[in-house]
Amino acid sequence: MEKYRCPWPSDDKLMIDYHDQEWGVPLREDRKIFEFIVLDAFQAGLSWKTILHRREGFRKAFDNFVPEKIAQYNMKDYERLLNDTSIIRNRSKIQSTITNAQKFLEVREEFGSFDKYIWEFVNGKPIVNNYKSLEDFPTKSDLSDQVSRDLIKRGFKFVGTTITYSFLEAAGLLNNHFYKCFRYKEVGI
Repeated sequence: MEKYRCPWPSDDKLMIDYHDQEWGVPLREDRKIFEFIVLDAFQAGLSWKTILHRREGFRKAFDNFVPEKIAQYNMKDYERLLNDTSIIRNRSKIQSTITNAQKFLEVREEFGSFDKYIWEFVNGKPIVNNYKSLEDFPTKSDLSDQVSRDLIKRGFKFVGTTITYSFLEAAGLLNNHFYKCFRYKEVGI
């Protein structure tokens, strides 16, 4: 018997695997959280499928998303990234990744971990939504507005409310699986 899943992965194997194994799973590990922040920022104006199919290139190009390494990038690293065809070569997004790594480390220094900081917005527990159709899905919320404003205040780039909403979904702060998707109850901790 075929499992029912959210319709957005379509028939793309990589998208299905991402949906079934990662999307909406509450992230608590800082490096992985930073990876999702970077990838969601690069998604701005593009499809998630485009980003997901370049994910391994991003991992290699950005030192497996280790923020301590990326925060130290210099002009040589920036130029290397601009010439790396395995990633999206957008000047602003590359520079924002370097800036965001620096700001990420500042937040971690202040709160002890980025995980602790970000999960405070939802009192440590995912918000479980109950969407029944694609039309029900918002692209932003009061929560994403609040988190976005705070990140921007802290100096982060490419963290507008829509990008932040995507990050909150991906990182499991929001459980936005369809209510009848087999992952809905599995990640709705």
